[in-house]
Amino acid sequence: MGGAGLGLRMADELWNVFDFSRRYRLPVREQNRLLMLFGPVARAEDLLANARRNQSI
Repeated sequence: MGGAGLGLRMADELWNVFDFSRRYRLPVREQNRLLMLFGPVARAEDLLANARRNQSI
């Protein structure tokens, strides 16, 4: 299993959206968008795939 002793990939970890937003320095507007999409908790893989860091409006 390639070193994954527990069989849990890092991307499958559940993250609190607030903690994820703080860690990746996302603007409040993006944090709110992720909260609307996923609720307060989501898989890291989903958050990383859907987060937008640079917003040009």
